[in-house]
Amino acid sequence: MSKGILGKKLGMTRIFQDGKVIPVTVIEAGPCVVTQIKTKENDGYDAIQVGFSPVKEKNVNKPSKGHFAKAGVAPTRYLREFRVDNVADYTVGQEIKLDIFEDGEMVDVIGKSKGKGFAGVIKRHNYHRGPMSHGSRFHRKPGSLGAMGPARVFKGKPLPGRMGGNRVTVQNLTVAKVDVDRNVILVKGAIPGSKKGLVTVRSAVKAK
Repeated sequence: MSKGILGKKLGMTRIFQDGKVIPVTVIEAGPCVVTQIKTKENDGYDAIQVGFSPVKEKNVNKPSKGHFAKAGVAPTRYLREFRVDNVADYTVGQEIKLDIFEDGEMVDVIGKSKGKGFAGVIKRHNYHRGPMSHGSRFHRKPGSLGAMGPARVFKGKPLPGRMGGNRVTVQNLTVAKVDVDRNVILVKGAIPGSKKGLVTVRSAVKAK
């Protein structure tokens, strides 16, 4: 992976390109600051750590204060790492802006999906329901759980449980427009997460 940036999902809208309506997601991305550089010699891999969304110093714990003080940067709410091709191109305290992306580029967007609470098998795993007629007594239940032989339920059996709230990656999205002055990037299609949720925009790993 060669480049990436952190941002905040603002919502969806539409734009017009070549007489067509294009649904886009608006992301307020950056500016991010490089807080640490990791190398193969010291850490076993090459990467940069970046911070996003400034936060008051009183809202940061002591270990984080020391980390930011060592880097000589202001505290941020979020810290994430990006694998880069060459760490020599970055310095601690460097600011990363949206000019690293351009219109028409393919990107992957990572976010945390909306939490939907405890859900049954029909909503969570797309099970079919049973007959709804009188006397059926089988409507929205999960049904049989396993065979008699092992006398147990196999791991991974789709059952009711907590739904959503997972890390989700949507690959091969197209950058519709980049507004560097307002730190806004428009990405075609939908991305995971609720409004004001943290998202990661990075170069597409499997670009078509």
